[in-house]
Amino acid sequence: MAISMKIIIDDLQGHAIQALLQAHLIDMNSTAPAESVHALDLAQLQHSNVTFWSIWQQHQLAGCGAIKHLNTTTAEIKSMRTAAAFRGQGVASHLLQHIITYAKMQGYQQLSLETGSMDFFAPSRALYAKHGFIECLPFADYQPDPHSTFMTLNLLP
Repeated sequence: MAISMKIIIDDLQGHAIQALLQAHLIDMNSTAPAESVHALDLAQLQHSNVTFWSIWQQHQLAGCGAIKHLNTTTAEIKSMRTAAAFRGQGVASHLLQHIITYAKMQGYQQLSLETGSMDFFAPSRALYAKHGFIECLPFADYQPDPHSTFMTLNLLP
């Protein structure tokens, strides 16, 4: 990557990260019915079973992402978002690779996610597929939903 990015564990206290998450929630709620929106709010992202990162270029917030511990073998990717000014610059790929590496280091065997099935989410699905994720059945407490696409990555060597 030509541009230097810094990834940090974020406490979600900063105005910039809260604004990015608010924009994320607004987009999620405008693209699917309420019962099909699975994005976590600020309080849920601060739960002890979630690790949340932000990615920065110099002093500008470029994006964010998290993993939620589901069980000893599986974690779920949550709240992946690239700031509008940084889209198309590799931010999401860089952060996703960081999350995958972290999940492997934590001993997870599976990394799963839920994303939308609509055209709005096509770039997200393409990103995950590029990194080896494949479509799967609903996992954890999810139910089949025409507005959702479920994907997973096997982390075992």
